[in-house]
Amino acid sequence: MTQGSSPQSRVASVRFQSTGKIYHFDASDHGDLKSGDFVLVETARGQQLGEVVSVQFLHEDKGNLKPVQRQATGCDLALRWQLQQKEEKALTIAREATAQLGLPIKIVAAEYAFDGRLLTLLYVSEEKDVKLGKLQRRLQNEVTSSVRLRHIGPRDQAKLMAGYGACGELRCCSRFLPEFASISIKMAKTQGVSLNPSEITGVCGRLRCCLAYEQEQYQEACKMLPRRKKRVRTPHGEGRVVDLLPLKGVVVVRIDDRRFEVPAEEVELVST
Repeated sequence: MTQGSSPQSRVASVRFQSTGKIYHFDASDHGDLKSGDFVLVETARGQQLGEVVSVQFLHEDKGNLKPVQRQATGCDLALRWQLQQKEEKALTIAREATAQLGLPIKIVAAEYAFDGRLLTLLYVSEEKDVKLGKLQRRLQNEVTSSVRLRHIGPRDQAKLMAGYGACGELRCCSRFLPEFASISIKMAKTQGVSLNPSEITGVCGRLRCCLAYEQEQYQEACKMLPRRKKRVRTPHGEGRVVDLLPLKGVVVVRIDDRRFEVPAEEVELVST
């Protein structure tokens, strides 16, 4: 380290589900840690076992990062498998209890902390402020662990349930997206996608995540094109811009009752 430079921190990026969000932990005491290893760390949900996605050096203060406790052993992985079996049983118990109590919620997943002391149940509901105290007390007696009920949104539900999207491929959210990007209807308009709800919404009922994939390219391409409704001059005459094909560099112009696709370099704005 050169004089005056900030100290490097060895940081491990860890995730707890195959496509889950990535969290960062201080790995300074684990010099042999590498991608693909499994480690034990302390989280807000208790001790968890996660997979190391990457290890890197950062010129940042690691004071806010919790440390990697230790590398997982074969026994730890076997215990995690046993907990997964318990999660399936707990999920069945929770769903039966929910139905018996007539609660307007759907339990979609169960997750045990690695030490088995805390069971987190993820649920969806269209109603707000559902009273879940009775369900929580009942479940704590049946699973003999502390129980936490956490509400999740429709996107998170679709990610957990997996399956196929409208494109015929496995859903992006359950295949490779660790986090959800902010999606807006403006993206669909910029890309010229039909605003028919069946064509721009996913199975979660929200705008499709894939709208964000090419948005930056479309925005850059649109900077070179006139805006819709602008009056322009073309080799075919004067008309009004009715549509854009940004990635082709083409402007769609209506002249009288005809539409022409004109290369952007052949279009000139008419001053008003």
